This record gives sequence, structure tokens and C-alpha cells, in this order.
Amino acid sequence: MPPTKAKTGAKKESPKFAGAKSACPPSLPHFDFEREAIAKGLRCVAGVDEVGRGPLAGPVGVAAVILNPDDLPDGLNDSKALTEAERDELRPIILAKALSVSIAFASAEEIDAYNIRRAALRAMARAVGALSLRPDLVLIDGRDIPEGLVCPARAIIGGDALSMSIAAASIIAKTTRDALMRNLAGEFPHYGFADHVGYATPFHRQALAAAGPCPYHRRSFRMGAEAE
Repeated sequence: MPPTKAKTGAKKESPKFAGAKSACPPSLPHFDFEREAIAKGLRCVAGVDEVGRGPLAGPVGVAAVILNPDDLPDGLNDSKALTEAERDELRPIILAKALSVSIAFASAEEIDAYNIRRAALRAMARAVGALSLRPDLVLIDGRDIPEGLVCPARAIIGGDALSMSIAAASIIAKTTRDALMRNLAGEFPHYGFADHVGYATPFHRQALAAAGPCPYHRRSFRMGAEAE
């Protein structure tokens, strides 16, 4: 779907939203946050999650997903709690059932220029702005809310295990970034990207020490540790 530019003048989120967390999370993510918003007239609720903060190479990937309240996919969960096969099975279901899905990346160059946290937040804002439907509310995994959003936002700590929308975004972000890194393995086979998708495995550290970085490596990251 074609990207659209994020508009300025986003409303500030209410203090009661920031860092919200359910005291007794269920075994699977629920749709309660979204239904609460819909009951207040915020009909389009987007979930946002990122993947790839820790790797030595490759971009941070961010997905934004607006689920259809009348056609929710079964089996959604935090991507980290799913197997690769489960994520791959859920991806086309999410894409088919969701009202809108967008993906944005923060490149290694952007990470080096802005640091990992700021680069990820910038990518989140781009992903929200690229949705084909303008959301009325954005649910974001974590503590931080990026600047420049087109609508109010709610930060939910551990949101990928609590909100179905955020869980869906985590699956799309993970499967998309993994596929990108495996494609890069064809161009740079000696780093083993197809196996570790850029993370700091012993093999990756050894290959990096022997061959030096490629254009997709993050120069601001210490070998085997993520930047600030």
C-alpha cells in the first residue's frame, strides 16, 4: 500500500495512558484496549511494534496494524512467544484480515546517526503515517511515544503480550525483517545473516572480526553489544 506522509499537530496523549499495563495479563493478547477506545468513538485503533534493536547488522523494523474488530485473527501472540512456523502461518492471515498494515525501517545509517532508541521512534512515526487509514488511536509496545504522530497514542509496557493489535504488529515486523536479512545473506554470505538475522552470535562476531563490517552493519554498536 502506498505510504503517506505523517501530518503534524498530533494531539498529546493523556497522562493516564502512558505506560499502562494490565495487572493480570491473560495467556494470550486480548482486544480490551481496542474495544475500550472504540466505545469512546475512536474507531480505528492501530497497534505498533518494532523488532531488531539488538542486532549488529540490519535495520530496525516497525509495523503498524489496524485490525478489523469484526474479523480478528485467531492465535495472535507476541512474536517472541511463537515459533518461526507459527509466525509465517499468521502473517498472511493478518495481512488478509487487517484493515490496514504498514511497515517502516530505520537503517543502520539512521541508527548510527540518531542512536537506536531515537531511530526506532522515528520509524514508528513513519509506520503510523504510512497506514492507508488514519488511526484515531495508536497502541505502542513499550514506554516511549514518538513525536509527530497523526493521532493520540498510548504506550503499553509489554503490549505485544497484551494487545492483539500490537501482537499482530510484532508478527509483521518480525517476519518482514527476518525475510530482509535472509535476502541480504545472498549478497553477503560470509556473515551468516540467514541463520542469525544480524544478531551477535559467536559466528557473526568472528566473521565481523575477520572481514570487517558491510554497509548494513551498525558502526555505533560495539561488537556483541547494542548501543545506548
